[in-house]
Amino acid sequence: MPKIKKHRLGVAIDNTPLVDVGFLLLTFFMLTTQFKPPEEVQIILPSSHSAFKLPDANVMAITISKDNRLLLGFDSQNMMAKLFGEENRLRMAVEVTTKELPDLLVRARIANPKLRTVVKGDKDAEYGITEDVMDILQKTQITRFNLVTDLEND
Repeated sequence: MPKIKKHRLGVAIDNTPLVDVGFLLLTFFMLTTQFKPPEEVQIILPSSHSAFKLPDANVMAITISKDNRLLLGFDSQNMMAKLFGEENRLRMAVEVTTKELPDLLVRARIANPKLRTVVKGDKDAEYGITEDVMDILQKTQITRFNLVTDLEND
């Protein structure tokens, strides 16, 4: 006697909740992501032919604005809090004077010996302030630093 086999029924899964979860995640990431942190001062970089890549971590940036103001910033929020106080933890850079700069550079290098120094100067800034910054770097035994420029396309 042959047995009668029942036909299998396919399982239907409703994908509507999966689409809802996908859109919720997409909305969450779009609303919480910062693409580029706001800069303290807008600078226009000079152009050059050098294609040297800047370091990604442990960066100490000295910014020279068009009106010859100096700003010192770090890529680490902890370093910003150590040197400038807890109220400046989330800032990208803090304005300093040429008299304060040597002490801050020494304190920063003691706190993190792996720091790499980067100098970003506006192309319209006076040469004298840039020379002063380079002299301060030399006096504080920071002989290796990068000058940030825009890559010129031929």
